[in-house]
Amino acid sequence: MIKQFLSKLPRKLPKADQVDSLGGDSGNINANFSNGFQCTNVGSALSSKLNVVKRVSSAVFPTSIAAGVEPVEAHLSFKDVSNSQKPNLFVSKLNLCCEVHDYSDSEKQDLKRQTLIELVDFVSSGSAKFTEPAIAAVCKMCSVNLFRVFPPKYRSNCGGGETEDEEPIFDPAWSYLQIVYDLLLRFISYSSLDAKVAKKYIDHSFIVRLLDLFDSEDPRERDCLKTILHRIYGKFMVHRPFIRKAVSNIIYRFVFETERHNGIAELLEIFGSVISGFALPLKEEHKMFLWRALIPLHKPKSVGIYHQQLTYCVVQFIDKDPKLAGTVIKGLLKYWPITNSQKELMFISELEEVLEMTSMVEFQKIMVPLFRRIGCCLNSSHYQVAERAHLLWNNEHVLNLISHNRQVILPLVFSSLERNAQNHWNQAVLNLTLNLKRMFCEMDEELVVACQRKLEEEDSRLRVAAEKRRLTWERLETAAGLQPLAGNILGSVKPATCSVAC
Repeated sequence: MIKQFLSKLPRKLPKADQVDSLGGDSGNINANFSNGFQCTNVGSALSSKLNVVKRVSSAVFPTSIAAGVEPVEAHLSFKDVSNSQKPNLFVSKLNLCCEVHDYSDSEKQDLKRQTLIELVDFVSSGSAKFTEPAIAAVCKMCSVNLFRVFPPKYRSNCGGGETEDEEPIFDPAWSYLQIVYDLLLRFISYSSLDAKVAKKYIDHSFIVRLLDLFDSEDPRERDCLKTILHRIYGKFMVHRPFIRKAVSNIIYRFVFETERHNGIAELLEIFGSVISGFALPLKEEHKMFLWRALIPLHKPKSVGIYHQQLTYCVVQFIDKDPKLAGTVIKGLLKYWPITNSQKELMFISELEEVLEMTSMVEFQKIMVPLFRRIGCCLNSSHYQVAERAHLLWNNEHVLNLISHNRQVILPLVFSSLERNAQNHWNQAVLNLTLNLKRMFCEMDEELVVACQRKLEEEDSRLRVAAEKRRLTWERLETAAGLQPLAGNILGSVKPATCSVAC
C-alpha cells in the first residue's frame, strides 16, 4: 500500500533537466496560467541560474583575468613575448614599478630604473595600446612614485621660492623621477589615448596632487610639471575650469597667507598660453582671475622671481580686451612699492608695456593718479628709478598720449622737473630732466611759462607760510621765557572737582 501511495507522488526532476522540463511543459502551464505569468517564471528561473554562475566565476577568477588579461612575468622583455601578450606585460611592469624601495637597496633601484626605461621605450615605439587596465596602471604607478609630501622649507629668506642669489636644490631621486615624468608625458600626449576613459583616472584628485608638486625645490621637476599640466589642460577639456580654479586657490594662498611657493613662475607661464586662447568676449570668470589673482600677485616681496611671466599674462589680457588697461594701471598704483627701488623699476617697465596698449579714452580715465606717481619717480633719489621714469618719454605711443593731454599732465610733473634741475645729485638724471623740459618747451612753450609762473607763486606762498610759522614759534618761545618755573605752575594748579555727586 505504501508503494502504491509513493507511486502517485510526482517524481523529482534531475538538476540538469529542470530548465528543459520547464520549456517542455509550457503547454500544461498555459492551460492553468496566463502567458505573462509563464514568461516571468521562466525568465526568473533562467536569470537566477545565470546569476549563480556569474557569482561563482567572479569568485574563482579575478576581474582582469575574466576580461582576458593574463598575468605575464614582469621581468620578461617586450621582445620575448608575442604582440598579444605585450599589453599584459606592460601592465605587469607598471605594477612592478609601484613598489617603493629604499635608496640603500641599489640592486632593486637599478632594476626599477631599467624597467621604467623599458616602459618609456615601449610607449615611444607607438605599439602601446592604452586599454582601461593599462590607463589605471599608469596613473597608479605615477601616483605612487611622484605624489609625495615635501620637507619643510628651511630657507632663511622670507620671500617665496628661490631668489636670484640662491642655488637651487636638486632632488636626489631625480634619476628615476625623470623617467616617471617622461612616461607620464608620453602617456598624456599619446595620440590614440581615449580621453573619455582616461579622465576617470586623471580626475580632480590626481590634478590637485599634481599641482602640489609645483612647490618642489627642484627646478627640473617644475619644468616637467609645467609641460605635463599644459598637455592635460589641452587634452581634457572637461577639467579646464577645475584647473583654473585650483591654480587660483594656489595664488590666493601664496599672496594672502604664506608668500611662499616655488612654482608661481611656472604656473604663470602655463597661463600665459591659456589666456592667449581665451575666446572673445572674455567671460566674467576670466576677468575675475585678472582682478583677484594676477593683479594682487604684484604685492609679495618676491615678485621679481615671476614678474616676467606675470607681465606677459597681464599684457595678454589687455590684448584680448583693451578696456582692461585702466583696471591694470589702477592695480599697479594700488600695490606700488614705496621703499623697494628694485621692485619699483619692475613696475615702471610693466607700466610702459601696458601704456603701449592703452587707448586714449582709457588713458584719460587714469592719467591724473598715474602721473602723480610718475612725478614722484622722476624726483626719486634712487638714480635708476628716476632715470627709468624719464625714459618713458622715449616711447612714441606714450609721448603721443602725453602730448594730447599735456594741459593736465605737465602741471603734475613740472615741480618734480624743477626740483631735479635745481638739486638732483646724479648728472645723468639732471641731463634727462633738462632734455625733458626742452621737449615740453617745444611742445607748448606757453604752458611751460604758465606752469613756471604758478610754481613760483606756490613757492612764494610757501615761503610766506614758513615765515609766519617761524614768527609764531618765536613768540611762543618768548612767552615761555617770561613764565614762572614749572614747579610753581604745577603748585598753583587746583585739583579738579568731581562734578558727579557721589
